[in-house]
Amino acid sequence: MDMYDAMFSAGYILCERVARQVFDVLAENGPLLAIMDRSGNCWAGDPEAFDRHHPGDTVLESLWAKVDDGFEPAVAPIDNGTVVTAQLATEHTNCGYLVLVLLHDTPWTEGQMNLAEALFGQIGLVARLIETATLLSDNQVKCYSAYGTEEAPVN
Repeated sequence: MDMYDAMFSAGYILCERVARQVFDVLAENGPLLAIMDRSGNCWAGDPEAFDRHHPGDTVLESLWAKVDDGFEPAVAPIDNGTVVTAQLATEHTNCGYLVLVLLHDTPWTEGQMNLAEALFGQIGLVARLIETATLLSDNQVKCYSAYGTEEAPVN
């Protein structure tokens, strides 16, 4: 039962919808980006590459603790680059985290931080737009169903 609760939670559904939209427009050889919900589900733009360069659960959990404490985005060096995380949340739903793995041989720079923050901001905007569209659609269906029941003949 718990598995189904997680799959139909607002966070899971929103993460999945955001992942479909964002990963469709990412460049093929672009950054390694993943969306991870609070239940441990992961959506990656390139799953094989993300598995190869996964920063490790310990690193991610320590970064997520920093993000939860308000330090965002959180950055940590890994063997072959840098991992950057931020929270993915909207007004109504706390989805989980964004994980960006930058593979490089050069040190982390302020310019890269600005690009990561811009990317995270754009993904957050996508999440808010999807959530708003879903709420509007749900409200429209409720209005139609309420209107339809008022007009129904009583036998």
